[in-house]
Amino acid sequence: MRRAVCPGSFDPITNGHLDIIVRASRLFDEVVVAVGINKTKATLFTIDERMDFIRQAVRSHPDSPTNVIVDTSHGLLVDFCRVRGVQSIVKGLRAVSDFDYELQMAQMNNSLAGVETLFMSTNPQYAFLSSSLVKEVARYGGDVSGLVPDIVLKGLRDRSAS
Repeated sequence: MRRAVCPGSFDPITNGHLDIIVRASRLFDEVVVAVGINKTKATLFTIDERMDFIRQAVRSHPDSPTNVIVDTSHGLLVDFCRVRGVQSIVKGLRAVSDFDYELQMAQMNNSLAGVETLFMSTNPQYAFLSSSLVKEVARYGGDVSGLVPDIVLKGLRDRSAS
């Protein structure tokens, strides 16, 4: 079975993330979305909220892939891969600046555990998009509809109202 992992903090998942996950699901038998737990990093949404957003976004996507699993990850990604029998990491690249960092990570992961990293170019309509940018725009009342799945949009509005 060909398995891949799409790792990230997904705080929150954006349509750019979702695009990469769905496209990866067409290439692999199973895609594990690994939601990172980093206790030193402050997040807007809890791990459970982020996982639920991802599950609902995948389910409501027009292609609605059935081979996507959502799990948590902490520590080294290669350890996550080893324990779950995942051979590949799929990462979306928005710009050359992403590539510089991600290439180093890919080479380290391959060196540590023989895990291969595949880079997917981001759909141009999402090339500017990041979770941090979405949170900042939403925090100031900007319209982020079309940038995030509907369930995330609702979560952002609910969080802003409280």
